[in-house]
Amino acid sequence: MEKRTELYRGKAKSVYTTDDPDRLILLFRNDTSAFDGKKIEQLDRKGMVNNRFNAFIMQKLEAAGVPTQFDTLLSDTECLVRKLEMIPVECVVRNYAAGSLVRRLGIEEGCTLNPPTFELFLKNDAMGDPFINDSHVVTFGWATAEQLGRMRELTLQVNRILNELFDQAGLLLVDFKLEFGLFKGEIVLGDEFSPDGCRLWDKETRKKMDKDRFRQGLGGVIEAYEEVAHRLGVELP
Repeated sequence: MEKRTELYRGKAKSVYTTDDPDRLILLFRNDTSAFDGKKIEQLDRKGMVNNRFNAFIMQKLEAAGVPTQFDTLLSDTECLVRKLEMIPVECVVRNYAAGSLVRRLGIEEGCTLNPPTFELFLKNDAMGDPFINDSHVVTFGWATAEQLGRMRELTLQVNRILNELFDQAGLLLVDFKLEFGLFKGEIVLGDEFSPDGCRLWDKETRKKMDKDRFRQGLGGVIEAYEEVAHRLGVELP
């Protein structure tokens, strides 16, 4: 597989074209950002940890019947993925109250949400990824009602699968975001799943084991990521 030109450079990943029009290469960098890029640092080993973490999770989801764009690991920091026509909508599931939900609704952090909430956000950094609803998605043509229904179905399926996986590792899956795209007309899970895009707490102590350690200046960011990976059985060099 020949790596060609950089197609897109995000906050923490770069996307490259290949000699296969249906495949892309994702490069996980050590860049770490928060607050829409206002806080940026380089964290050693982060690209490697997130790349291998993502590969582990995507393979678990594929085995459980969730279609993903992941193809194969190429190196410590790169993986091969299917090229998707991305839908600019983030699907968010919350199992416990945290983050923007606490700020928006005045809910106490850590409250169990039963049933879990499902929320939608427009993927638009310039606008701060605003909160949207089903009607907005369909009216503005970001996805059809059928596509959105499939995205919701897959998101809740992912939540069931990963809740069990993280519970067995002594962790609470507090919340997470997913992105989807189209591959040959099929809704497919895209982007990544790593501690950058979810909240994970230790089940006993409620210690934060995710990117909130960076956002809140708690330190030990990569150490927490590596501990989560170790508990799950992710192989790290």
